Amino acid sequence: MTWDWKTAYRSFYYETAEPPADIVLDPATTALLVIDVQNTYLQIPDDPAEAARWQPFHRRMAETVIPNAAALITDARRRGVEVIHARIACLKPDGRDRSLSQKKPGFNYLLLPKDEQPSQIVDALQPAPDDIVVLKTTDSALTGTNLRLILHNMGIRTVIVAGIFTDQCVSSTVRSLADESFDVLVVDDACAAATDALHRNELTTINMIYCHVVRRSDVSTFFPAA
Repeated sequence: MTWDWKTAYRSFYYETAEPPADIVLDPATTALLVIDVQNTYLQIPDDPAEAARWQPFHRRMAETVIPNAAALITDARRRGVEVIHARIACLKPDGRDRSLSQKKPGFNYLLLPKDEQPSQIVDALQPAPDDIVVLKTTDSALTGTNLRLILHNMGIRTVIVAGIFTDQCVSSTVRSLADESFDVLVVDDACAAATDALHRNELTTINMIYCHVVRRSDVSTFFPAA
């Protein structure tokens, strides 16, 4: 089936809704936000069974998410769109400044001191000197940082979102942005969850109400011709 962002990822709530209006982006009021593409998430587990379990995620990151995020960043810089990175990073070495969601046992137990290598953004997406980087100890990049103030101060109205994990920090950020009345675009092929099913399910849930789900090839068509 041919991809069409206006009809893709429709949940029960929106399967009979009219197609959304065309999107027109103004570079001066648009920002690209790349969430949590950090070294820790590219590390292959030592346990062979766990490595096999996560192999599809690592393949998607290497072959799809990181290349597409890099392309979005390059295009944003060329157009004068603000590039913002969010990364999980605690200010205290013992992580006591983390939110409860990042202290719970299991996958979401995240102890990533801000100056250590695991918390750094991956080399392929390294911030430029003019990029903004916010540190967060929450899932939402809006709730746990001064990003809300930064966006308002710069006159940003639309945020293009890429990164990981679709069903966790990406979704949490998107919902927060929508509640603050930002227009949000989530780039399907520049995001990933642990599994494709989780990724697709979350995009179906948030599309049309909290954001519009698009693909990288769509984004450039939303800007006026030079």
